[in-house]
Amino acid sequence: MFRIFVVRTNFLSQENIFLDNGLFEIKINTYINSNLNNRMFAIQSFSSLIENSNANLSNTSKDLLNGLKIFHENQWYICGNLAMSEGQLPHKFINSAPTDLDYQLLVKAALLLVSDSVEQPLTITTGFPYSTYRIYKDMATEFLRKTHIIEFDASTYSNSGKRSVILDVQNVEVIPEIVGCTIALRKGEYQAEGNFFVLSCGFGTFESVLSMESGIVEQTMVSTHGLKYAVNMMMSELEKSHYLGFRNAHLMDEAFQKGYIILNRKNVDLREIRRNVLRSYYNEVISPNLRNVITDANLMKSNKVYLCGGAMLYQDLVECFKNEFGEIAQLEFVTDPASLASKGYTLNSLRVSGGKKQSSVGLDIGNATTVVTRLTE
Repeated sequence: MFRIFVVRTNFLSQENIFLDNGLFEIKINTYINSNLNNRMFAIQSFSSLIENSNANLSNTSKDLLNGLKIFHENQWYICGNLAMSEGQLPHKFINSAPTDLDYQLLVKAALLLVSDSVEQPLTITTGFPYSTYRIYKDMATEFLRKTHIIEFDASTYSNSGKRSVILDVQNVEVIPEIVGCTIALRKGEYQAEGNFFVLSCGFGTFESVLSMESGIVEQTMVSTHGLKYAVNMMMSELEKSHYLGFRNAHLMDEAFQKGYIILNRKNVDLREIRRNVLRSYYNEVISPNLRNVITDANLMKSNKVYLCGGAMLYQDLVECFKNEFGEIAQLEFVTDPASLASKGYTLNSLRVSGGKKQSSVGLDIGNATTVVTRLTE
């Protein structure tokens, strides 16, 4: 999937993010840059699935995005959409470490996608859920900040064969994913001002934070189970009456999105089950975790709540938020919520690079979807 978003803004804001006694703060300085009045995000996304494969997959895909086949440590792997269509049991660890195979392959695949459209050396910002950010920050920086030689099979979408690209990554910043969302809201197309809550629900993790003009309130940063919790509940329900074979949660997520699945040559409608498990997921996981976040005291600071993350595309889940907070809070629904963190990462890279648009990249290695974003004219 390739999308371009036009964002009009009159300034570029600089954000310095640092950790001080366990508290995240954001210092904001604004400077005028008329060259950034018309800013566009070029976003590419693909499924965060991989599988080892030595199969001949010549001309199975229409383009590189759908034909990602990467050579890594003397093995061939199919990634993303190609793994979904040609793999036997594609997979990914939940919240994988930078030292894990799937993380490194997805990074290579994402960098490969932007290799023809960026200026080197690159500045990359990426992130992790708050629960793993401190653990993985240094490992991710070490893995990313180097010269990458990426070997890939171009025959999946062309008449070419094994090829390679070289990408030099000079600057790397790793920040909490929820902070990336906050940067995008404040400095992207929304130009959000004042105090507000950010709630982000992805496949692996649900997170929250209260963002204030003076900084981020650390005690409101919650990191807990993501949408996979609901998908697992759906699988348990289906297994009572159907044989699911060797399908894992990642593969069942596709059926979860579509609202149906083919089992034993029968079309099984999943919409009612999906509605029920989303409600259960909200009541059992999200709502209890928000009780210490969206409190009376914090609502006195702000009643504006931004909903982001790919799970917010499910209207049944959004209705749960409306039912609990609709009368007391101003709920804001983010357009294309799955790409918000990646946009924030890109804007942060723009700051770190000193305004070099063609060298600034945002990289979101999600549990369900990987999103790579750059700035373009």
